[in-house]
Amino acid sequence: MPRRTRAAALAVLLLLAGCDSGGDDGVGADGVGDPYFPRAGNGGYDVTHYGLTLGYTPATRQLTGTAVISARATRQLTSYNLDLTGLDVEEVTVDGEPARTSRAGQELTVRPRGGVGEGDVFTTTVRYSGVPRTLTDPDGSKEGWLPTADGAIALGEPVGSMAWFPGNHHPSDKATYDLTVTVPEGLTAVSNGELRSEKAVAGGRTFVWHSGEPMASYLATLAIGRFEVRRTGGELPTYVAVDPTQAAASRAVLGRLDEVLEWGVENFGAYPFRSAGAIVERPGDAGYALETQTRPFFAGPPELGTFVHELAHQWFGNSVTPRSWRDMWLNEGFATYAEWLWSEDHDGESAQEIFDAVYAGDYYEDAEDNDAVWEFPPGDPPGADRISDPPVYFRGAMAVHKIRQLLGDDLFYEFLQGWTGEHRHLVADTGQLKGHLERLAPEEDWDAVWDEWVFGEGRPARP
Repeated sequence: MPRRTRAAALAVLLLLAGCDSGGDDGVGADGVGDPYFPRAGNGGYDVTHYGLTLGYTPATRQLTGTAVISARATRQLTSYNLDLTGLDVEEVTVDGEPARTSRAGQELTVRPRGGVGEGDVFTTTVRYSGVPRTLTDPDGSKEGWLPTADGAIALGEPVGSMAWFPGNHHPSDKATYDLTVTVPEGLTAVSNGELRSEKAVAGGRTFVWHSGEPMASYLATLAIGRFEVRRTGGELPTYVAVDPTQAAASRAVLGRLDEVLEWGVENFGAYPFRSAGAIVERPGDAGYALETQTRPFFAGPPELGTFVHELAHQWFGNSVTPRSWRDMWLNEGFATYAEWLWSEDHDGESAQEIFDAVYAGDYYEDAEDNDAVWEFPPGDPPGADRISDPPVYFRGAMAVHKIRQLLGDDLFYEFLQGWTGEHRHLVADTGQLKGHLERLAPEEDWDAVWDEWVFGEGRPARP
């Protein structure tokens, strides 16, 4: 591994390890030391399951919630933190016993009676309520809880999930979920995973959703509103929810869901979840699409390329999840390259032709947009406000193309399926990708991929 890459990886690893251990006094760290969001997540425990029971009234924007968080202590704890912003905390218990708490910013500190022993499995129950916040990311985009014309949409990348439930909100800590949501009559509540039940209650309806595969909290979603719903059964059940005003314009692309998933399985390996689908809201409800697990979100009718991109994320980002936000290019580079592969396989431009256009500065009409691709290396964004910028997507995809060129097509597709299979439902970083490729093809010289395409400044000289 090049010295710069090795040093950076070691520094992040030590930082994460140090934050997880907390202090000698048994205080869990108030963040995992992410290089861009250092207060995100918390140290001293690993969450295994979230049980969320929610009620929402769009007319008043009031949310009531009870979060039952099951976790395992990775060290002895006299206190530990949960991430939660806004909302009023009414009661916290640990294994049924009342716990003392305090709050500072996004940190909810919990002090259980008698503490928690290393290796213990324990349950934290938080009752809370209030008007959830819409958060502004460092790049200016909106996340968290976004009110809509008839309800709300919860979007969490990178840290917005702390606006609607307490938790360990960093991608390195994945968990399973059960979500029970009660909404007024006439509205539907859509979330990740499988719909276990739907029933009428006094003045409304209750929906129960289950996600049995591990999920990073930034991928959790909840859409509340009036939707046209299409469900299918079979080996891979699907659930597609579309705002009625967007249904006609969305029908053609959404109708290709099975086709895109089958293509993904052929190229990337077994589909990693037990269900699939999509959520389509109105264009003004958010400024972007998001790969929310099993049910990607679209603000307005999706274009086919974007649809392919978000479905590809079910493998790259959702199943194989970044260990830190510095590894964002592992999400976006591979999902962008999936768009290039789709084009190549469906009588469009080949991946090589798209690569050539991006390299030559001919991809966009605007010269500034073409220049933006080279502003920084995809594996080392300069700040939290840049992790979703063009280099992460396009230079990331170009790095994937260079990997393909070195491996050749047969071994490249073996690599894609091996990578997603080996790291299924786990977290991974760039160092692990490097090690995987060096084991797969030890005779190849990988230095240029890492030194020039992933971590190099400026446009590489093209051989």
